[in-house]
Amino acid sequence: MITLYGKAASRASRNLWVLEELGLEYKHVPYDHNKGETKNPAYMAINPAAKIPALTDGDVAMTESLGMNLYLAQTYGAGKLWPADALGQAKCIQWTLWSATELEPPAVGRLMQLFMTPEDKRDMNQVQVFAERTKRTLDTLNIALSKSPFLAGNAFTVADINVAAVAEYLVRTKFDLSPWPAVQKWLTACLERPANQKVMQMKVAA
Repeated sequence: MITLYGKAASRASRNLWVLEELGLEYKHVPYDHNKGETKNPAYMAINPAAKIPALTDGDVAMTESLGMNLYLAQTYGAGKLWPADALGQAKCIQWTLWSATELEPPAVGRLMQLFMTPEDKRDMNQVQVFAERTKRTLDTLNIALSKSPFLAGNAFTVADINVAAVAEYLVRTKFDLSPWPAVQKWLTACLERPANQKVMQMKVAA
């Protein structure tokens, strides 16, 4: 059985989204690394960094949330979240890498400054730098979504989850997406999917 480690209110939510989209049976162990729950030897054998999330599937052990989603989609998502054609598959990998390297750093940086840093210690110049970087990434994303309804073509795939799960940080920080209408429409549709709505309820309950 697939076992996912990491509380729902963490990057593990990305993996929960894929698991729910695919209707897979899984066990969820909601470890919280802030409470030291990932320091036990059994978990550190899976992820020596003692971070969440992590996933086991039989003899397979995976870390890094976006990579875990690629594994789940390739292994269990044929005809659902994983395209049949080589180009579509490459697009899933392309956009996953883009999400991790281009979108997530400024989106998370802005989130950390606005919500995780005491007001008297916030660096608003840094917030603006993160905002400008985010705008440039959204320009790229908007162009892509103006050409096709989803990132890997005409069907919703793991590429959309791996980008939308990161773009959700922008919604959380009330980043104005109206200058990028294709992104705004796509992201709203992604986040309203029943599988993600279920995960959002799990995050609130956590």
